[in-house]
Amino acid sequence: MNRRVLLIGGTGVFGERLARHLCPVGGIDLIVTSRNELKARQLAARLVQAHPFASVSAIQLDHQHNLGARLEEVKPFIVIDCSGPFQNADYRIAETVLRAGIHMIDLADARDYLNNYAGALDEVAKRHGSVGLAGASSTPALSASAVRALSRRWQRIDSIDICITPGGRSQVGRAVISAIMSYAGREIPVWREGRLTQTRGWLISRSVIMPDLGKRRVAPVETLDAELLGPRHMVASRVRFAAGLESPPEQRGMQLIALLAKWRLLRRPERLIPLLLAMRNITRLLTSDRGGMSVEISGIDAANEALAVRYSLLAREGHGPYVPVLPAAAAVKALLRGRIEPGARLADSVLPLPAIEAEMTAYSIETKTEHFPRNSGIFKENLGRETFGMMPAALRALHGHTGVPVWSGLSEVKAADWFAPRLLARLFGFPASGSGIPVTVTVDRETDEDGTSRETWTRNFSGRNFSSILRHHADGTFWETFGPFSFRLGLAADRDNLVMPVTGWKLGPLPLPRFLAPRSRTREYEDEQGRFCFDVELTLPVLGLFAHYRGWLMPGRPASAAIE
Repeated sequence: MNRRVLLIGGTGVFGERLARHLCPVGGIDLIVTSRNELKARQLAARLVQAHPFASVSAIQLDHQHNLGARLEEVKPFIVIDCSGPFQNADYRIAETVLRAGIHMIDLADARDYLNNYAGALDEVAKRHGSVGLAGASSTPALSASAVRALSRRWQRIDSIDICITPGGRSQVGRAVISAIMSYAGREIPVWREGRLTQTRGWLISRSVIMPDLGKRRVAPVETLDAELLGPRHMVASRVRFAAGLESPPEQRGMQLIALLAKWRLLRRPERLIPLLLAMRNITRLLTSDRGGMSVEISGIDAANEALAVRYSLLAREGHGPYVPVLPAAAAVKALLRGRIEPGARLADSVLPLPAIEAEMTAYSIETKTEHFPRNSGIFKENLGRETFGMMPAALRALHGHTGVPVWSGLSEVKAADWFAPRLLARLFGFPASGSGIPVTVTVDRETDEDGTSRETWTRNFSGRNFSSILRHHADGTFWETFGPFSFRLGLAADRDNLVMPVTGWKLGPLPLPRFLAPRSRTREYEDEQGRFCFDVELTLPVLGLFAHYRGWLMPGRPASAAIE
């Protein structure tokens, strides 16, 4: 006997794709719904024409009104909500369904909705013998399931980076753009320095290499992943979720909207939705039908080896928009088999990655997993194994390739004495003068496109950050890059110290005169308490002191004592 599956929002962008995916599934009677009955009937007719043996029907349904009565008439086994957006949704629809003893699946990826879902509905679902599954979409179901599969039995996860870049020709509905507009330029959660903090949605973009797609620009988006995956996996450094639009004008346009929203010059971004939808008819013409997703984790695996693992998905032929509905399809099959206990929870907890991947076989969607071992750190590569091995334990712990990525302590800063170098230091992100300043240093170990190892160092002096990128090149040179400027460092170490004088510099690829280079007196050492200590003094020709900061660090510990 077939079981009825009722699809709310069945004629929408994602609802129609899920309907197309489910209609050939055996054992179900698919019911597509819309506020417009004609649209629902037309979709049902198209589905039956494509799959003559499928059981598909259509009804008019406004799920915001009289839902309980309509459920009593139809008596579905499962209700799937594809309506969206869920950014400002409450739980009335889900509660009505679950109280009726009907299983409920939704594609919600809205952070607030997902965060409180189980707490609001778990008891209701258990009491009525029903199952509620939220987030049955690309995030968090697919992203979280991929992280779980990649990190099985790992000893430590240092970072999780998730990127989604859909093909530019993909159809985008009003609900999707409305969801994006709800957080553009506003504070959204991100996991950084091993804790939950804030960034701005769509504001700061970066360039990434997407497997088989090439270079794309992505920006932070609001999802539950930081709050879910950071604590769940005790991620030592960061969890980032970013998305990118293939069309550069669209990507830059969203960044501009986010900037205006941040400055409160655009108080109601949602008013731009009709304009953005109209403009996409032009901007999408120069884009492709290929999109992708990547989930990359780095840390220490079960064999105590440092490595990064990347799971990537490539969708061709415009099949990318099917990806967000496939976790919901996997959930339908699990419910039909009776494999999920009553209760309300996030869908990733019951959907292993192979179950979601099994739904991809009908499409031009490929997945692959790549491993990137990190056999030695850039400091050991430059200094040599013997010299590196004689350094103090605290220095080897921080600079080693298996080192904990986040270190915390206290610092003392002396800024330049007069205006010009002080302004220059502030432009580079150096902090103002002070003592007893909490400092956190994060070391992200990554690999460039050409396979060269690099480390991104972010120093956080009580909320003021500046970063640099360090690389050991094949010619034996060691470089540190601040923005457009790169400085060649002459590393030297013994049993007590590591020093890093500046031996050359350049602006982009252009070498600069050495006599104009900043002077660096950088020393790292271990104190009597076993702490990593640093003392960095930078001076400029003619201008004098640029910045001088010193202090101590311990792995992952908050500052608790003054500098001696």
